[in-house]
Amino acid sequence: MSDSKPKKADIFTVSKAARVSPSTVSRYFNHPELLKSATRKRIDSAVRRTGYIRNRAAQTIHGIRSGTIGVLVPTLDHAIFAEVVQAFSDTVSTQGFTILLASHGYDLQREYAILRKFLEHRVDGVVLTGLDHDEAVFQLLDSQEIPCVLMWNYSATSRFPSIGADNEQAGKLIAEHVLALGHRRIACMFPPTNGNDRALARREIVLDTLRASGIEVPEEWMLETVYSISDSKQDSRALFTQDDRPTALICGNDILATGALYGATASGLSVPDDVTVVGIGDFKGSSEIEPALTTVRLPARRIGQEAGNALVSAIIDPASGHFGSLNCAPEFIQRRSSAAVS
Repeated sequence: MSDSKPKKADIFTVSKAARVSPSTVSRYFNHPELLKSATRKRIDSAVRRTGYIRNRAAQTIHGIRSGTIGVLVPTLDHAIFAEVVQAFSDTVSTQGFTILLASHGYDLQREYAILRKFLEHRVDGVVLTGLDHDEAVFQLLDSQEIPCVLMWNYSATSRFPSIGADNEQAGKLIAEHVLALGHRRIACMFPPTNGNDRALARREIVLDTLRASGIEVPEEWMLETVYSISDSKQDSRALFTQDDRPTALICGNDILATGALYGATASGLSVPDDVTVVGIGDFKGSSEIEPALTTVRLPARRIGQEAGNALVSAIIDPASGHFGSLNCAPEFIQRRSSAAVS
């Protein structure tokens, strides 16, 4: 009795459908940058028509690249990292790479376990978020000699090349703005800093900048709030309904600042007439809320693109693909949520 199930397409099926050689099909998967755009489109069409799926496991055994890059971020809950990851993914996809995306929930031990899984899948490169990681993570990357970029943060002295914004500069810009408006009664709202070097750097420089102007933030005005609009609304409302309340609130990111805007409204306050609210990030939507949020823009798209190009270069041509750290400078953006103290 004959088997009626259709035979799975192989590389020869694709080459015949695309009218190219099998070696050209192989090059399409492993070195797409070497093919003309028209040839890539023809092979892509043939792959789709035939339903061909290549055997990655067999290829990696023979030392051929997997075509994947592992991207590790702290959270997928909010838009904090969405834009930078999308820009990175778009950039590497044009050169034939796909990302494997995972989050570790700000747990650096969990980050190590996920990194091991990435390496077991034979990823060609790795992206980590931020500068601070468990020493075991750095040792694992060193032992595997795999290209790695630290994305989102920048430091000239980072352990691996870092491509991102200087969070100390971002925090300093927003603190100086609030001081320039004449505010002296200033509160702060930052996320937990455990496993979050971005938040820690911003918080410390904000406090240092305020102290340099003779301002100490009272303990009861120093709020620690998780990345949640509802929680930041609740916490800021409790702050704003006090008899003794601040005239300005500096938030460690735009998510917390958005919740604080809602908290001010729920407290019967007008922003910025009664209280100034500022953030850091300039995430999508920060310019559309009412009032539009004064913030410091972290250039997420540029960071993702620069990191993608650098890492792909290091993967494709290790000899000339060495890259250094890059500071994608933050930019102060003044909108309507901040005003001079009345």
